[in-house]
Amino acid sequence: MYAQVLSDRIMAAHPELLSVTFHGVPPNMTKVYTMFAGSYPDRIGNADDPDDIDVTTKGITIVDPRWHRTNDTVKKFVVQTPLRDASGANIGLIVYAFKNDSPSKDDESKYYAAALSMRDALEKDIPSYAALFEPAK
Repeated sequence: MYAQVLSDRIMAAHPELLSVTFHGVPPNMTKVYTMFAGSYPDRIGNADDPDDIDVTTKGITIVDPRWHRTNDTVKKFVVQTPLRDASGANIGLIVYAFKNDSPSKDDESKYYAAALSMRDALEKDIPSYAALFEPAK
């Protein structure tokens, strides 16, 4: 699937990431929000959390939604932002989890900017939402 190719490409190019995941409603379904590609293949098909759905439906960005989760074994910083196609339209959700071994007060702005930069660079490679579900070439 093309979205998985994009995920693999992002992970290969960005060693600062722990993961990247693509979320949305699969073709021919309605209101079934799920992860459909990403660096955790075993999670593909899992239902999205309410915050994931908010990003998809409202077009908002959430910076580090795990800030209350103190039991994470890996230090990370997460940015959830609308996924966009080549026309700039919001078409789903992309989640970037950054390695964050040494948290600092600048993390929010640093990771927000990095996530948006990666997301914006990806737009040109996504002609449409449907293209994400096409067979890999």
